[in-house]
Amino acid sequence: MEPTQALGFGHFLGQADAVGKTLLGILVVMSALSWYLIAMKGLTQFIRKRRSEKFLSFFWNATSLDAVHNEIATHGVNEPFSHLTAHAMHAQAHHAKYGAAKLEEAGTANDFLTRTIKKVLDEENMKLENGLTVLATVGATAPFVGLFGTVWGVYHALVAIGMSGAGTLDKVAGPVGEALIMTGIGLAVAIPAVIAYNWLTRANRVLTAKLDAFAYELYTFLSTGEQLGSGQASRPENVRPLKGAVQQQRPATA
Repeated sequence: MEPTQALGFGHFLGQADAVGKTLLGILVVMSALSWYLIAMKGLTQFIRKRRSEKFLSFFWNATSLDAVHNEIATHGVNEPFSHLTAHAMHAQAHHAKYGAAKLEEAGTANDFLTRTIKKVLDEENMKLENGLTVLATVGATAPFVGLFGTVWGVYHALVAIGMSGAGTLDKVAGPVGEALIMTGIGLAVAIPAVIAYNWLTRANRVLTAKLDAFAYELYTFLSTGEQLGSGQASRPENVRPLKGAVQQQRPATA
C-alpha cells in the first residue's frame, strides 16, 4: 500500500477499474451537458427578455395594428410576443380573404383566430421546456451515479484489504475515503442542474403568464377591430377571455 499522502483523486483514478472509470465518464458527460444547457438557455433567456420588452414597448405605443404589421414585416419575429402577433394577424387576414377553405379553418373568424393563438402558445411552451427534461434528469440521477461509484469503490477496496490481510485503520480509511470522491462528484454535477432547472422553470412560468395575458389583449383587439390609438380595449360582453376560449375550442390540427 502506498503512503497516505499519495492517496487522492489521482490515485483513486489510477486504481479504478472499467466500471469506476465508466461511471466517472458518465458524470463528466452529465456535467458538460448540463452546463451547456445552463449557458445556452440562460443566454437565450436574457436575449428573449430584452427583445420581448422592446417589441411590447413598440406594440403598446403603436397607433394602429397596421403599424405593428409593418414593424413585423420589416424586422421579422425573433421572440414569443411578435411570433404570436404575426400568426394571429395572418390568421385573421387569411380567414377574411379565403374563408373556411380547409377543415382547420372551419368556424367563424374568431374561432379560427382562437385556434391559431392556442397553437402558437403551445409551440412557445414547447420551446421554453426544451432541455429542461435533461436538467431534471441530471439533477435527479447524478447523485445516485456517484453513490454507485462509491459503493463499487468501497467494495473493491474492502476485497483488496481482505485479501492482503492488513485490516488496520490506516489501510481501511484511505481506500474507503477515496471511494467517497465519486459521491462528491455526483453531488457537484447534480446541484447546478437542480438550481438551473428551478430558475428556468420559474422564468418560463412568468413568461408564459405574460404571454397568455398579452394573447387575450391581442385577441380582443383583432376580434373587435378596436384601434390601439383609442386606448386600452375594454372587455366586451360577447367576447370570452382567451383562456376560457382556447380551452373550449381545440384546434383541428396539432
